[in-house]
Amino acid sequence: MKTIEVKGTARTIAERSSEQARALKAIRKNHGVPCVLYGGEENLHFTVSVEELRGLVYTPHIYVVDLNIDGKITKAIMKDIQFHPVKDAILHVDFYQINENNPIVMEVPVQMEGLAEGVKAGGKLVLQIRKLKVKALYNVIPERLIINVAHLGLGKTVKVGELKYEGLELMNAKEAVVCAVKLTRAARGAAAAAGN
Repeated sequence: MKTIEVKGTARTIAERSSEQARALKAIRKNHGVPCVLYGGEENLHFTVSVEELRGLVYTPHIYVVDLNIDGKITKAIMKDIQFHPVKDAILHVDFYQINENNPIVMEVPVQMEGLAEGVKAGGKLVLQIRKLKVKALYNVIPERLIINVAHLGLGKTVKVGELKYEGLELMNAKEAVVCAVKLTRAARGAAAAAGN
């Protein structure tokens, strides 16, 4: 898994909620994003500029984050992100501190490999789950989960329960369909013609 550095500045939390709301508004007005780091001895509140988050948020890749908060580096993953419902601006990010001994849960992109038998027969290959939730030590989590679909015939599917990856535990429902070869009109027509 790739690593990316994100620089931030620690911030203090106001005791009164009205003061806290004003402080958060001021951070966002100055192109900052309020963030929280969980998983350590205590939760750490900090601010990151929108620019610092661009490479982490707007990408198909997954990263281990070297959080540089006032010069102190902590390894973390991005756990949750909130966007403004209208403007699509980043409102808040939660990070989770990681270490080599404790497994973490994160979503990993799925990549299909091979030309499915069903596609050769006129079907259409459809990826129904773009990311799978895995539980593992962070240093064994791959950048993507490869699924070989060459054996997949017309109308066939690959379910989560059929997938196995060394060192990874898949957290999605076992019966969830990851990808399928759907019958197209042309494939149905060809099948009907072949049957006559």
